[in-house]
Amino acid sequence: MSDQKTALVISAHAADFVWRCGGAIALHQKLGYEVTVACLSFGERGESAKLWKQEGMTLDKVKAERRREAENAAKALDVHDIQFLDLGDYPLNLDNDAKFQLVDIIRKVQPNFMMSHSKYDPYNTDHMYTTEIAMEVRMIAQAWGHKPGEKVLGAPQLYLFEPHQTEQMGWIPNVFLDITDVWDKKRAAIECMEGQHHLWDYYTNVAQNRANHFRRNSGGQAGGRAAKYAEGFQAVYPVCVDEL
Repeated sequence: MSDQKTALVISAHAADFVWRCGGAIALHQKLGYEVTVACLSFGERGESAKLWKQEGMTLDKVKAERRREAENAAKALDVHDIQFLDLGDYPLNLDNDAKFQLVDIIRKVQPNFMMSHSKYDPYNTDHMYTTEIAMEVRMIAQAWGHKPGEKVLGAPQLYLFEPHQTEQMGWIPNVFLDITDVWDKKRAAIECMEGQHHLWDYYTNVAQNRANHFRRNSGGQAGGRAAKYAEGFQAVYPVCVDEL
């Protein structure tokens, strides 16, 4: 049995994994994990306004550009594998075949943990739908009666990464991750997303603010770690421990 540690990120659109958990990806790759990113869509309709403003733009051209940006960002983060399911966006909608495709990915990866979006997002229903799907396919992957004979999934934690307007989403972080050592990789990945330049500094500021929360919760003035950049997550399932 392989003892390789793995993780799986389920991203609604091709850029989401960069802004929201790029640091976690790069850090865990550095720690020896193999991190797989599954992009359900390219964000070609709803998150590519800069491209659509160019004369002669077509859907295929937008998809190609978004794929190029995401692949470059994945390379900057040392992503083990990135997969594009090309299921369309605005709206994103998965039939059973697409769900089972995700289940196949989960069972192949056997992730130690998973990541996806907040449970609620009134500004982008693709995001909260993706997490609904992530929870559903996690459940299916655990079912012994789904494709009997395959290795079933255990019980990986599902971390919900930070949405764009946290106060509107009911997202409450209960995990902070210090990404200072890999910030240069995340910033390089951010800058690969050329079509959304307006978000570059925004997510830099988010990382700096979360580092303040990391410092405070790791000891504050009594000896907290001097993190400069961090990411916040909300764990969905209980954490099982032997000691507190």
